[in-house]
Amino acid sequence: MKFITEDDLRDIYRKDPFTSYEIQPGARLTPGARQFLQDRQINVFADGTAMHVGDGVVAGREPGVGTPDLLKDRRLGACLKSAEALFLLTASELMELDVVLAQEVLQLGRKFEEIKYMTKEGKTFEPVPFRTCGGMTAETFCCDIGDCFDITEFHMQTEKGRQILLLHRLRCELYEVQVTVMEVRCTNKAVTERLNQIINCISQLICKAFGGGECLRNE
Repeated sequence: MKFITEDDLRDIYRKDPFTSYEIQPGARLTPGARQFLQDRQINVFADGTAMHVGDGVVAGREPGVGTPDLLKDRRLGACLKSAEALFLLTASELMELDVVLAQEVLQLGRKFEEIKYMTKEGKTFEPVPFRTCGGMTAETFCCDIGDCFDITEFHMQTEKGRQILLLHRLRCELYEVQVTVMEVRCTNKAVTERLNQIINCISQLICKAFGGGECLRNE
């Protein structure tokens, strides 16, 4: 029988931090290893079943908790749903300020909804249409190129400050989705590219709201 020690876990965690740990068949945890996992609130699994850790071994089961893959799927699904709702809320709030802008957000929201089918079923869709912009090219449109400029209280006080802040809030939510995609180790490149395309489109809308047709990207 193999014993997993605290040092074993620390070495693994140092190289690649993890939020769940699968105990291999025939292995047991030492008290130090058990405490290491508890201190970091790391989910522990054995034979695909969620367990709780006690007395240095896997001592029992937590009912109602799925396997690591199931938890990842649910986490990503919940994150996508939250962002979909924010697209609708943003469009609703923009409707009173700028109907055309609200419609553009709804169109991007529909392209965002396709991501759940890309992750679940591996479906492919037409890319988000690229708009000519001095701050990005057709090649960089699919890349994570960051914000065109920082949004501050100055922008809040401009004529279209509310529109800018609503769009920026939506963009920040999509950055959270990006992080979740990385954390659950989604390997579908098309998902990452679709997220980048939508974020870059929102950046263009922010530039348009603030500076008209002029590109304001900070190089």
